Amino acid sequence: MSDKDKAEGEGFVIKDNRSSQLSEEEAETHDTQESSAPAEAGADHQHQQPFQIDFSTFIMSLTSSAFYHLGDIADPETGKTETNLPAVHQTIDMLTMLKEKTQGNLNEEENKLLEQLVYELQMKYVAKSKGGTGPAAQ
Repeated sequence: MSDKDKAEGEGFVIKDNRSSQLSEEEAETHDTQESSAPAEAGADHQHQQPFQIDFSTFIMSLTSSAFYHLGDIADPETGKTETNLPAVHQTIDMLTMLKEKTQGNLNEEENKLLEQLVYELQMKYVAKSKGGTGPAAQ
């Protein structure tokens, strides 16, 4: 048997670890192994994290998505702007829902940020939708 034949026969094995492919016992074992692995690698990962993830960061992430769909932010890959008003409306609805569900649980700064972002998005949404920009306008 040549070296080439040995190399072709020694490939790698692909094991599907999705929970739908595992038995209940295997899934529990897999989950406990996964939960202990990030704790060990956590010290290295903390140094790589560029910013703290908190409620304000989450809200800013949703808002930046809405600004992208308003056409205010260009696509980083293509440099083009697109308008998708239904996506903006959905984001405004999510932020409004979060505002209602978190009432009394946010600090003053988070509450003010959320109110300002919802207001700004609503004003921009109305301006874009009245402008009748393309088929996505409502």
